[in-house]
Amino acid sequence: MSVFHSLWTLFSYLAPFLFVLGLVVFFHEFGHFLVGRLCGIKVDAFSMGFGPEVAHYTDRHGTRWRLAAFPLGGYVKFHGDASAASNPDFDAAESMPESERAVSFFAQNVWKRAAVVAAGPIANFVLALIIFTGLFYFDGRQILTPRIDSVIEGGRAAAAGFQKGDLVLSIDGQKIDDFLDMQRIVSASGGLTLHFVVERAGNQVEINATPERKDTKTPLGVNRAGVLGVSAGGGAQNWRRQTYSLPMAALEAGRETWYVVARTGAYLGGLVAGRESTEQLSGPLRIAEVSGEVAKAGIWPLFNLAAILSISIGLLNLLPVPLLDGGHLLYYAFEAARGKALTPRVQEFGFKIGLAFVAALMLVATYNDIVRLTRQWLNLG
Repeated sequence: MSVFHSLWTLFSYLAPFLFVLGLVVFFHEFGHFLVGRLCGIKVDAFSMGFGPEVAHYTDRHGTRWRLAAFPLGGYVKFHGDASAASNPDFDAAESMPESERAVSFFAQNVWKRAAVVAAGPIANFVLALIIFTGLFYFDGRQILTPRIDSVIEGGRAAAAGFQKGDLVLSIDGQKIDDFLDMQRIVSASGGLTLHFVVERAGNQVEINATPERKDTKTPLGVNRAGVLGVSAGGGAQNWRRQTYSLPMAALEAGRETWYVVARTGAYLGGLVAGRESTEQLSGPLRIAEVSGEVAKAGIWPLFNLAAILSISIGLLNLLPVPLLDGGHLLYYAFEAARGKALTPRVQEFGFKIGLAFVAALMLVATYNDIVRLTRQWLNLG
């Protein structure tokens, strides 16, 4: 393999990864920035990336817009923050002139601070809605008729009585028009009994089936989901393209966003409860790999990946862990209930716990990435 080919391969994965991650991170941080500005808070720095500064620009408000060497995130540093994590600089606060305190983040009332912190994850959800709306409006959606083409012998569907040619009409009373909708319901219902209504030879037949919960490979890694044991016909006659007006595209985008929120939230909840495996966690290496592969399919799939990643990052940041946005909101909830902020000692201790949690999460995700890549290189599956 030539050096040129190796460099091109690296670029073909790195460029989509930086595009997807940069878009998601920028919207997240811009949410913090915009609401902070609206609340009259001075923004000292808006950084894309961490580490040594590569380029910068200072605007008329005194904000330093910087591009850093390591583009694996970003941050907004408000006046009075001790670090990019927005923990207060308690020592500096004691000697800060009143004019500076007035525009400092820590001096704002609890509701303004909460609004600024919540704006980041909210911006992630807004980005997803914008992307999904654009995808549905400009590209529509491919609909696969929910007709059973094959039933796996020995699977849950065969045991329940599904037959080739069955047309799925509804699941638990929900109308089914697309095989993808059926797959989504089944995948989220491992171990739960579902009530199907199918059309068979012109008659409606009711079937109760319980999807088997098992690990399956997806573009984002191993996913533990419900499996029924059926497939749809892939012929052109089974597909149709659905187009949407702008209002309907926005409505469909809301449904898509909620689906990703629900599935991601269910996984995070299952992870805490011990029902889900940490093997499904992915880090930067895996995201870069998936971005490169998705980019080969075109710009629309890459935007779709950005929307999914944006929702995931938004939800992750809402976890009630100090250092994350959700941890800050937890502090503010205590402050609103008590009528005064938690002591500096308690806050600093919480930030240390949060840092340890985030570091452990990144270590697990990176370990999973390395294991996956090693297995691929050794052809171990």
